[in-house]
Amino acid sequence: MSVRIFGIESSCDETAAAIVADGREILSSVVASQIDIHRKYGGVVPELASREHLRQIRSRCPRSPFFRPV
Repeated sequence: MSVRIFGIESSCDETAAAIVADGREILSSVVASQIDIHRKYGGVVPELASREHLRQIRSRCPRSPFFRPV
């Protein structure tokens, strides 16, 4: 039986999600950057960043062919 791990990572201005099989094979990996959103402010705006992280997770994770909510 294959073990699949679903991981979500967020940094200051990036959101990423990946699915890995058996700790070795990357089945899906997506990264979304927020650089364009924060550029006009000259740096990261925490409130905008947190909202964008949630938006990106909700919109990108279900697109993975391996994502099936339990």
